[in-house]
Amino acid sequence: MNAQDLPTPTTTRPAPGKLLFEAPRRGKPPRHLADLSPADRKRAVTEFGLPGFRAAQLSKHYFERLVDDPAEWPDVPAALREQLYKTFFPRLMTPVREITCDGGTTRKTLWRLYDGALVESVLMRYPDRVTMCVSSQAGCGMNCPFCATGQAGLTRNLSTAEIVEQVVAGARELARGEVPGGPGRVSNVVFMGMGEPMANYKAVIDAVRRLTDPAPDGLGLSQRHITVSTVGLVPAIEKLTAERLNVTLAVSLHAPDDELRDELVPVNTRWKVGEVLGAAWDYAHTTKRRVSIEYALIRDINDQAWRADLLGKRLRGKLAHVNLIPLNPTPGSKWTASRPEDEDAFVRTLEAYGVPVTVRDTRGREIDGACGQLAAAG
Repeated sequence: MNAQDLPTPTTTRPAPGKLLFEAPRRGKPPRHLADLSPADRKRAVTEFGLPGFRAAQLSKHYFERLVDDPAEWPDVPAALREQLYKTFFPRLMTPVREITCDGGTTRKTLWRLYDGALVESVLMRYPDRVTMCVSSQAGCGMNCPFCATGQAGLTRNLSTAEIVEQVVAGARELARGEVPGGPGRVSNVVFMGMGEPMANYKAVIDAVRRLTDPAPDGLGLSQRHITVSTVGLVPAIEKLTAERLNVTLAVSLHAPDDELRDELVPVNTRWKVGEVLGAAWDYAHTTKRRVSIEYALIRDINDQAWRADLLGKRLRGKLAHVNLIPLNPTPGSKWTASRPEDEDAFVRTLEAYGVPVTVRDTRGREIDGACGQLAAAG
C-alpha cells in the first residue's frame, strides 16, 4: 500500500481549557519485534513453530546489524525469511518527507503511520554526538498555547515499536553514511518530539528499555543518554522514580508561578508548580540524576526579572539544570522570543542563585524542527 492510499487520520482537539490525558481509542498497530521483550520474542518465535534461538537472530539483524531486507539474513533459511519478516517486521511507518538544514546534519522526517496518523522525528548530528528527537504521540493533548504540536490536538498514542522505529531509521541512515560526516551511530535520544511522553507511559518506558538493552536485544544506548520530558504529570513522575532508571527527567516548566503556568501549561490546573517540582526533586534524590528544567523564554510573558528571581529561589540548592529556550516561532502565534538583553538578564539572575543554566541551541528552526515547532503537517 502506498502512503497516499492510507486513510486520513482523524484528530481530536481539546476544547478550550480541556485536557486530553487519554488517547482516543483507535486500532492497535500490528505487533512488531520491537514491541516485545527478549523473553516475549523467544516465546513468539516458539509459537511460530521455530526454535527459540531464531528470536536472537532476528533481534541481531534488527537492532545490531540494522538491516531491513530479509535477503540479508544469511543465518536464517531462505524459505523462512519472507514469512518471518512479514510476521515480526510489519511496515509501521512510511517516510512522507525529509527536509534538512545545517549542511544536511539536521534532518526532520515526516512519517505516515500504518493508519494514516502523522508524526515527526528529528536527527541532529554534532561533532561529538548524534541526538534523535522522537515523538511518543501523534499530536498532543496538553494544549499548551505556544506549542504547534499542542495546538494540533491528540490523535493517538504511539506503540513501543513506532517509537523505536524512529530511532532505528536514524541509526540506519547513519550506519549507511547517508548523513554528512561519514558512518556514525545514534548516541542520544530525547523524548521531546510530538506528544506528552508521560501520557503514554508504558510504551515510552518499554521503548527506553529497547533502546538501552545491550545488543543484540536492543540498541545498546546508555540510559544516561536518554531524556524523557514531561509537562508535569506528577503520578507518572512518581512511577518513573520507582523504575530506578538512569534516564534524565526533563520538566517543561515555562513559569515559576501558578498564575502564569495555569495559562501556559494547562495541566498546571491539576498539579501545581510546587507539586511538580516536589516530584522532580524526589526523582533527583532517588536516582542521583540532575533534573533538566525546560523554560521557553517568551517576550514580556515569562521573562520578567521577578520571575527569574522566583525561579532562582525555587531551584537554589537543588540537583537541577535550567535549559532556557528562545521561543521558536509557530504560525499564527501571538508570542515571540525574548529580547537578547532580557534573556541575558534572566541567565545572570539564575547564575547569581548558583543555578546551572544554558541557552538551548535553536538548531532546526528553519525547517520547523526546533522545540515546539513539530506539527506534522502533511
